[in-house]
Amino acid sequence: MDALIAQLKELGFTEYEAKAYTALVQNSHVSAYQVSKNSGIPRARIYDILGVLVEKGLVLKEETTDQTTYSSIPVAVFLQQIQQRWQSSFTSISTQLEKLETKEQEVEHKVVMLKGKQAIVNYCQSLIKKAKKKVILSMWEDMYDALREDIHQVAKHIPVHGITLYVEDNEASIDQHRITQYTRKASTPHWFILSVDGQEMIYGHSPSNQEMAFITNDPVHIYLLEDYIWHDVLVNRLLKRDDKGLEEWITKERKAFFVE
Repeated sequence: MDALIAQLKELGFTEYEAKAYTALVQNSHVSAYQVSKNSGIPRARIYDILGVLVEKGLVLKEETTDQTTYSSIPVAVFLQQIQQRWQSSFTSISTQLEKLETKEQEVEHKVVMLKGKQAIVNYCQSLIKKAKKKVILSMWEDMYDALREDIHQVAKHIPVHGITLYVEDNEASIDQHRITQYTRKASTPHWFILSVDGQEMIYGHSPSNQEMAFITNDPVHIYLLEDYIWHDVLVNRLLKRDDKGLEEWITKERKAFFVE
């Protein structure tokens, strides 16, 4: 019951309003005193609370010469009212926010932090859906699997290029990263880069490793990271055409470069 009260409060009801209505759902055609007793609302407040609910059309008040009783409206009607109110608010908020978002503004290049696994995944999904020209990505399997369906859908309409690690059955246009000593290490951090239309990008560690990512519309960031992905793709394609000696040489040079 506490969880239900909390959810009703999230819909805009006060705690007393939620308690009074749920008490009447369980026992209708009762006096204000009985509602107070069943709900735990102080008797000094119960008449005001019931009056508000009557005004909202959520409680029915029946007065006779002998007594005044209260009943809740049917739950189905209550839910329909809540749904209509929510839909109306959602539509209004959506319209107003979209108008604000589409107002012409001076472009400000920035890098902002986004935290939380679900928030990161949701942002990536939203970004992919906005793509109109191209998607460029670099991802390990955990992040790719979270976005697999979104990537598959957008690939039907626009080019999707990049590289993945340990991903099975990825899109045909996406290269598969070679397996190396570095990628096999359990300590190797999983990362992801997702760039859309060369205009907006999100990058960072995969949320399963670290629930933090960075969002940017800065052209320098976008150019450098897209170029990084292209070089990764190029090296992998070259290695497929050469012998093992080249990969061993690259591994040695990488260790020297990063002082590993």
